[in-house]
Amino acid sequence: MTTTTNQPLQALLDELNRRTTETQLGGGPKKIEDQHRKGKLTARERIDYLTDSGKPFVEVGLFAGDGMYTEHGGCPSGGVVTGIGYVSGRQCVIVANDATVKAGAWFPITAKKNLRAQEIAMENHLPIIYLVDSAGVYLPLQDEVFADKEHFGRTFRNNAMLSSMGILQVAAIMGSCVAGGAYLPIMSDEALIVEGTGSIFLAGPYLVKASIGEDVDAETLGGATTHTEISGVTDNKYPDDKSCLDAIKRIFDKLGHRETAGFDRGEPALPTKNPDDIYQLLPVDRVKPYDMLEIIHRLVDRSEFDAYKPDYGQSLLCGYARIDGWAVGVVANQRKVVKAKGRTGQPTEMQMGGVIYGDAADKAARFIMNCNQKRVPLVFLQDVTGFMVGSRAEQGGIIKDGAKMVNAMANSVVPKFTVVVGNSYGAGNYAMCGKAYDPRLIVSWPTAQMAVMSGSSAAKTLLQIQVATMKAKGQPLTPEQEQALLQKITDQYNAQLSPYYAAARLWVDAVIDPLATRQVLSEGIAAANHAPITRPFNVGVIQT
Repeated sequence: MTTTTNQPLQALLDELNRRTTETQLGGGPKKIEDQHRKGKLTARERIDYLTDSGKPFVEVGLFAGDGMYTEHGGCPSGGVVTGIGYVSGRQCVIVANDATVKAGAWFPITAKKNLRAQEIAMENHLPIIYLVDSAGVYLPLQDEVFADKEHFGRTFRNNAMLSSMGILQVAAIMGSCVAGGAYLPIMSDEALIVEGTGSIFLAGPYLVKASIGEDVDAETLGGATTHTEISGVTDNKYPDDKSCLDAIKRIFDKLGHRETAGFDRGEPALPTKNPDDIYQLLPVDRVKPYDMLEIIHRLVDRSEFDAYKPDYGQSLLCGYARIDGWAVGVVANQRKVVKAKGRTGQPTEMQMGGVIYGDAADKAARFIMNCNQKRVPLVFLQDVTGFMVGSRAEQGGIIKDGAKMVNAMANSVVPKFTVVVGNSYGAGNYAMCGKAYDPRLIVSWPTAQMAVMSGSSAAKTLLQIQVATMKAKGQPLTPEQEQALLQKITDQYNAQLSPYYAAARLWVDAVIDPLATRQVLSEGIAAANHAPITRPFNVGVIQT
């Protein structure tokens, strides 16, 4: 890590590195040894062997489940490794069950993460590979993973949808594949199985014995020989993990090519301004001003940014640039103090502070429309506290302007990508393409905070409610009790502001080092380029 990093940010980066290392161990060294003892690779080793050397693998959902299910022993990374990588030169989505975590059983967050991976494959028309090694639904939490629309069964609905869309699915059964989970590989286009370790059946030997009284071993019931020579359920069998993964490489080596979306890509170039400067430019303190334009200059090719209406609506920066060669339209919150005239025509000094003013929302709506007209992907850099409030803002039509921006962004047909740089509060999260608005990828920096409002504002509001409630009951609090309650509320709320809290619940796909941003965005746009735009851009009714 660079030695010029400011100390508070260095601490956040150190925490990111520590958490990453710990989470990548899955169920821990002993469980990894157990996998090796059985002659099996771990999920991450399988992905490392399968993917092309020297090509990036953008992991999605590393911190899924972080801090959750502690009463059940935890579920690191949701018990499954997912991401976008390259196999035989072809970009694809990979889903690999991690058998070191509860034998790869499906927790609620596992289902959500698998569905996110399938969503990425569908949105971007990317082939998907399933490396199956799972004991099925985690029964103690079956009521949270089984029957609802976004639960386990949605996976198989997506299998069918992907197949109907002509998106290749290849499944390798490399361990257990039990009960309803057995449908996932068999609803794929190709199903491979590893001898000795791979097995697939609707009911295992114990359940078969209990249900119909039959004594049968796992291999006879659903092993590689049974399903390749007798049932025909799987297509071919392989002696070990590597042989099976080699077969997948050969399948991908022969894939045909399809029409692309045609997003423009020039010759990639590095920023001329040192990206390491971001560590100094970005304050850890979420209320300090800074110039977001300087951050942009360290993310885009040659540090070139063609601003759109730079002197109007200055609380948002809009403009065109390239990232690793890809043409993009950038919408970013400005945080510095500027002198502007605004709609009244009167000069005034304004601290942007991540607030979206009416003129900025109006500007952004028009810019977003232009990017759709030109077929230019959109990148949102979030550090937003919300829209401007107060009588002056309301009389100026802030709701109308904000709605116009949300409408244009929500109806965009070009792919959208979101980077949460700092704050992501309230309706600002929505307008700047939060998770609810289908960004193809959404990632955060370690400095990110995501909530309805800031910790201090929320804590004071909640305190006022509780103080009023106690007073109404005839139990007024002393100043000391109020202070203690404020501290308790603040600590609880601040814990929920953490980017890891958001990542654990898949509100963001990843928490990344700022210096990884260019590569993540580049791979995301490359993935999106596989999916041609088939519908026209139309915003419907907009208040003007």
